[in-house]
Amino acid sequence: MPLNLPQLRAFLAVVDAGGFSAAAADLGMSQSAVSHAVASLERELAAPLLIRAHPVRTTALGERVLPHARMALSAVRSVEEIAADASGTMTGTVRLAATPTVCQGLVPGLLRHWREDQPRITVRVFEGDSGEVAAWLEDGTADAAILIDPPPATAGRPCADPGIQLATDEYRALLPRDHPLADEPGVDLRDLEDDPFLISPNGCEARVRTLHRRAGLRFSPTHRVRDLATLIRMVQAGIGVTVLSEVSRSLIPADLVLLPLTPRTSRRLVLTGPQARPWHPALRTLAESAAGHLAHTAVRSAEGHPLPSGSG
Repeated sequence: MPLNLPQLRAFLAVVDAGGFSAAAADLGMSQSAVSHAVASLERELAAPLLIRAHPVRTTALGERVLPHARMALSAVRSVEEIAADASGTMTGTVRLAATPTVCQGLVPGLLRHWREDQPRITVRVFEGDSGEVAAWLEDGTADAAILIDPPPATAGRPCADPGIQLATDEYRALLPRDHPLADEPGVDLRDLEDDPFLISPNGCEARVRTLHRRAGLRFSPTHRVRDLATLIRMVQAGIGVTVLSEVSRSLIPADLVLLPLTPRTSRRLVLTGPQARPWHPALRTLAESAAGHLAHTAVRSAEGHPLPSGSG
């Protein structure tokens, strides 16, 4: 039997899900059908593509085949979605990657809006650090990503599109409510020099380092905490203070305060697709829908209307 798309689809699903049973659930197939599809692909290529372990891993050949399989299925999805767009019935699944802070603070509101505004389009979320998100977007694991301060689009590439800026996300000081500066309208970073400083060693660390340098301070964090929830709990416990972005506000409990910070700095959150290959056709629909939703949200906020929690 010649190589075919169902085989490639099953192979990718197993790789992305980390196992055959999870892949079967994602595809709406039986596990035996997924196993048969992958095995038939391996017979066609005369070599194994997967190491049957927990989780499943790719062989050296599987790793080489993987990007081409993603490109093949991406091209098929694009053809299908272009036809759907032409008929006015845009459908499909868009795999969206974002960092934990963005996933927790911004994405839930977008998912709720898209579910109501674009019910035929399914969005699946992949959470990773900044490096993982960028890599997933370019290798085809994700169709779209919310990138932090992405570089300008490069002319001459298949999709030289800068994407849609969702937010200008300013950095804030996170303090316990009983901190001596908690009732101030804002905080100067220099006033926190004597407080133990906590940091999450991810994409924001470089910007926090720059803030300290601009303030004439030595950057010497007391604790490094990867998980955002752990970081917030440590501030709650009075172990130290930290700097978080405004998009985190919906995650902050009542016994903490998130205050404007001097020196000021911000980051851009941009919904975009890959530069190295054409965008998933449904992504432009989602991007335009998100832009309209956020513009409406900003107007209502400026007019003093209360906004629902997690509105983005």
